[in-house]
Order: sequence, then C-alpha cells, then structure tokens
Amino acid sequence: MLFNTDEFIKEKITRRQKSLFKKDITTHHAEISIAIKDKSVLVIGGAGTIGAAFIKSLLPYQPKKLIVVDINENGLTELVRDCRSSNKTILPDYFKFYPLNFGSNIFDKIFQAEAPFDIVANFAAHKHVRSEKDVFSIEAMIENNVINAKYLLDTLNAHKPEHFFCVSTDKAANPVNIMGASKKLMEEVILAYSKDFNITTARFANVAFSNGSLLAGFIERIMKQQPLSCPEDVKRFFVSPQEAGEICLLACVLGKSGEIFFPKLQQNDMINFADIAIAFIQTLGYEPLICTTENEAKEKAILIKENKYPVYFFASETSGEKLYEEFYTEEEFLDMDTFTSLGIIKNAKRKDKAELSNIIFQIKNLFLSTTEKHDVIALLNKLLPGFRHIETGINLDQKM
Repeated sequence: MLFNTDEFIKEKITRRQKSLFKKDITTHHAEISIAIKDKSVLVIGGAGTIGAAFIKSLLPYQPKKLIVVDINENGLTELVRDCRSSNKTILPDYFKFYPLNFGSNIFDKIFQAEAPFDIVANFAAHKHVRSEKDVFSIEAMIENNVINAKYLLDTLNAHKPEHFFCVSTDKAANPVNIMGASKKLMEEVILAYSKDFNITTARFANVAFSNGSLLAGFIERIMKQQPLSCPEDVKRFFVSPQEAGEICLLACVLGKSGEIFFPKLQQNDMINFADIAIAFIQTLGYEPLICTTENEAKEKAILIKENKYPVYFFASETSGEKLYEEFYTEEEFLDMDTFTSLGIIKNAKRKDKAELSNIIFQIKNLFLSTTEKHDVIALLNKLLPGFRHIETGINLDQKM
C-alpha cells in the first residue's frame, strides 16, 4: 500500500501546504536557539506521536544532551531508527532512551544521575476518551495524568529546570469526559508550581494519524482488509504531527510561567471524520461502499478485491463525546497578539499547594475503597465546578 500521510494531511485534512506555525518559528528563531543550543533536555513520553514530533522540532537547535523516557519500548526503538535514518534529524552525541514508567524508582535513579536538566517536557498521558470504560481504567488514567504529574513536579523542585512543559488537551476546556477532567486537573497541578519555576502547557487539536487515533486505525484496517467505521456527526480541528511538535516547542521555550497555549484555528478549519474516511478510501483507489450496520460492513469486506471499500458511519452515542471543540472558556483572558498562530490564556486559575495536596488526598482516598464510576464523577464535579459529564452507558470499545 502506497500512502503518503504527510501529503494526505496537507491536501485533505488541514488543507495547509505549510505549517501553521512556520511564521512564528521563523520570527523567534534566535530566541528558540538560545533556549535550546547546548542545553540538557529530558523528554518523558517521547515515543508517542506528539513527544516524538517535539523531539524532531527541538533537535535542529542542537541540544547538548537528550534523555528520553517512555513505557513503549517498541516506540522508542522506532524513534531512534527514525532519527538515525533522517538527514534532517541529528541526535546529540549524548543521548539515552529508556523504556520505563516515569513514576518508577528506576526513573528516580536515572533522574538523580543525569540531573540537572535545562528543559523538561512531559508527554506521558492517557489521552483517549475510551479510557473511562470502567473504574479501573479511570484510576489508571487519573494516576498517570494527575498524581504522577505532581510526583514529577516534586522531583523537579530539587533541580529546577529553566523550562517545564506538560501537554494538555482541548478537552480540558469545559470538560464533558473524565479524560478531559483529568487533564484539567493536571493543568491545576502544574500551575500550582508555576511560581517555583517556569511552567507552561498547551491545549490543541487532534493530531492527524497520531498513534492509536481513529485515523491511524484507518491504516491498520486497510492493511488487514477490514472495513472502516467512524461517527458521521463529529467534526474536529486537526494539526499535523509536525505542527503538534512545533506548538509544544513554542509553548515550552517561549512561554511565560503559568501560560496555556492553543492554536488559532477557525470554525471553517474543522473537518468531519466521515469526509476524511471517504477521501482516504478514494485516495487509495477504492470506491466507498456505505453500509448501514457493522455486520453489513464486515460481510461486504469480500468486495475489497473488486475495489469497493465498505465503510460504516454511525451517529455518535458514546459517553464523554463532545460534538464540537473549544480551546478556552468565557472566563479565561486571552492574548491573541503575541504570536501569529498561537493564542495564550493568561489568567488560568492557580491553586496553592495546600489546596492541591487536599485534592490529591481526596482522589487517592476515593480509590482506597470500593469505588464505582459514578463516585469518581461525583468527586470530579466537586473538584471541577465546570465539569459536565456526558454519560450514555456506551463506550468506544463497543464500537468497531
């Protein structure tokens, strides 16, 4: 299968031939270079799509030292191979990639051996709404997105970096799912430390063909000659993997402590998943065959050999699904002038560390006893007054 994802993204998804952030990257080249050249960098969650894109955006500015940590051993292996195989990417002489959990004792040992770091960027996160399928997956998500984030900040307090960045999501603005609520809590966690050292974050759009995403799943389905399936009524903003890395780079090294960045995208930049699916099928030379059920789509997979590709569209009905996207709330003050392509939330609410410790205590205490999903939602409603969970009793694992 010959399929150029970069070209497809430019032509059919973002509909941008050059990066949205090219002007800001060019304008601030000297500042970015000063912040990165000959510096020591730690990237957590670097094997994922956004973490890897951040690393590729950072390397041209010649950091002296790069340590990357991720639980995905295969992903780290591919990242090294990718960097080694590209003329555009040159790894520093001192680099180490470790397959482990950043909440582990081994990470502590590595940190103590390699610290201090000038730049620390954390991309380790549960990012899928499907991760709220039951109380066990919810506990794992909150532990990773919230509790481990605080643990990392406590570790960094002993060796303060010049820049700390932790990725957020658009779903943290007026969250309707537990993943978005956990990332909103993550924002509050990191902002509580923003007086101790320079801390920034970014909310941004879907990353086209990111690992584990619906669009990446399209490629897997094609490879296995299985039907495609997606919601027919969901529109999303998209950025390319390169653009995702650049958002994080700009926010990390140019942002002021406590700022939350987001891309300046307009409503006409949004695109429907169903339209992407049709374009994807046609780009590969197939005729879309619209089906009315999952079973029909699976049965008609035999027609793929006749260049007809089955696709099933359904109305969105899963828990926590937001039909629209937003990057900020009405209460947040925006700076839309500093950057051409990025807006900045300037007045994000910051809790003090005593409040934060109380929040963490309540979360940990909740999971010490027998807990149900509705108990977690009730606590999140208490901790986040803007949280409005959408519950339908159906999760994404029940969809093809």
